Amino acid sequence: MAHVISFITSRFDIAAEKPNPINPIAGQSVLLWLKAELLRADYQVTEPDAEDWGWYMDVQDADAAYLVGASADAEAPLEWTVQVHKHRSMTDRLLGRNKMAADDRLSALIERLIRADGAMQQISVAREA
Repeated sequence: MAHVISFITSRFDIAAEKPNPINPIAGQSVLLWLKAELLRADYQVTEPDAEDWGWYMDVQDADAAYLVGASADAEAPLEWTVQVHKHRSMTDRLLGRNKMAADDRLSALIERLIRADGAMQQISVAREA
């Protein structure tokens, strides 16, 4: 289960990003921006790190832990994708508990931050069930 937010913007410079050593996929700059915003909202956030599909960081508050990922399609204009995955224990998965809700607080905050930035365009949100 994930919430996926896609948008187009020239706000982030992929040429200024640290190279992803696994695959040449951008995403670090979006996560650095989100990290600063989430820290202001009292979330605990790790440094962005590379993954084969882009970049990720762990985000936690008092109630839940998440993996937030980002990647960009290098075609012009740049289309960015932010994924929000809620961590669930094996027991939670087996018993169907602690699922990511359509109105998940972290996902909603990230969506609001993206929509509030005037440089972000063609914003779409998919909430997987």
